Amino acid sequence: MVAFSALPVRPSVRLSRRWPEDVETALAARYELQINLADRPMDPAEFYEAMTRFDVICPTVTDRLGEAEFATPGRRVRLIANYGAGVDHIDLEAARRFGIQVSNTPDVLTDATADLALLLILMAARRAGEGERELRRGDWTGWRPTHLLGQGLAGKQLGLVGFGRIGQATARRARALGMRIAYYSRRRAAPVVETELAAIHHPTLESLVSSSDVVSLHCPGGAETRHLIDAGALALMKSTAILVNTSRGSVVNERDLASALSAGVIAGAGLDVFEAEPGVEPALLALENAVLLPHLGSATLDARTAMGLRVVANIDGFFETGEVIDRVA
Repeated sequence: MVAFSALPVRPSVRLSRRWPEDVETALAARYELQINLADRPMDPAEFYEAMTRFDVICPTVTDRLGEAEFATPGRRVRLIANYGAGVDHIDLEAARRFGIQVSNTPDVLTDATADLALLLILMAARRAGEGERELRRGDWTGWRPTHLLGQGLAGKQLGLVGFGRIGQATARRARALGMRIAYYSRRRAAPVVETELAAIHHPTLESLVSSSDVVSLHCPGGAETRHLIDAGALALMKSTAILVNTSRGSVVNERDLASALSAGVIAGAGLDVFEAEPGVEPALLALENAVLLPHLGSATLDARTAMGLRVVANIDGFFETGEVIDRVA
């Protein structure tokens, strides 16, 4: 691979959405940059055109890239530099078949997402969403002993489905609240991590969800985890339990969750992600015991800028050495 400095023409990069200004500036200084100023998901026709005009396309979770896009006649794209850690919206097998590298942005979202998971746990446990809506409607009649009684978290078990960087960071935050930690994961954590967090490993999802007071999802999306939390899993949970999802919307069957919340099968839920974003299951919208946020997990300026700069590093690596630092395909 020819080093970047020796390239006669600057490579071209296409952003599918607007990014933080500092990142756009960094990219524009190195590459021929074009940005989707409409700041909406690119449609198939736009992707087909971009595939023939640019060396690199930088999608987000709102975009879908599959066999049809990678098979575009006259394709020029050689790298898909994803803005985000999750890549279940990209057909990685198809990318490999067409010789297109794919990268992501791991590590930089950990703290922001763990903070939001804790926020959802607290909001659902203390019924904060219900209280704010009541106050804004003008329905609050003043303090009274039995008003909007929620749950304390000290001594309660937090069950983490997935125990990678974000799951462990969430556990550290929950420990500060006095919660006990349990987890279920395809890979067992190192003994030093289990010791640090006093984390108990559960061999099955069923064992974890049935014994936990709060279940927080931190597993990847994709076919293996689609609707991992469904009516069956929800029925195993305590009637006082809370479900939190900051992973991928597809992990939860939203209709089953709405039914469980409505029937009192579980006490509450906090969701930051949805299967058909920006669409949300209508039944969830009507429920007071569901805290719903518009995919804010990484929505801090620090995290979103760090994501972008990680993309820049991947693109630089590709043109300097032929390999990206965060290659996933």
